Amino acid sequence: MEEITEGLNNINIAETQKKNRIQVSNTKKPLFFYVNLAKRYMQQHNDVELSGLGMAISTVVSVAEILKNNGFAVEKKIMTSTVEIKDDSRGWPVQKAKIGVVLGKTANFDELMAVAQEARENGNGEE
Repeated sequence: MEEITEGLNNINIAETQKKNRIQVSNTKKPLFFYVNLAKRYMQQHNDVELSGLGMAISTVVSVAEILKNNGFAVEKKIMTSTVEIKDDSRGWPVQKAKIGVVLGKTANFDELMAVAQEARENGNGEE
């Protein structure tokens, strides 16, 4: 019984660590979908990890740079590695590059988000 409880505790720890991770694709969603999603994650968790494989690495870097250049985020950590993925068409493993970028909120993040929200409301004709 102890082993089961310990296993469940380990699963819970792993799940809480991934709640603020966004796995970026370069084909599934537009760039600003990830920018806006990252802002929402930072509102909830104070930081966000952007993760991407292969061709999605440039999308991860673009999202991170947009957030940094607009004053929303500061870079905390960059992790690079290679992962082995089984290629379904050929049936053998392929090495893919992987990047993880951890971003944290800037000191004026909440202020910038409030200004953006106000601009959205005024732009829509709502007051």
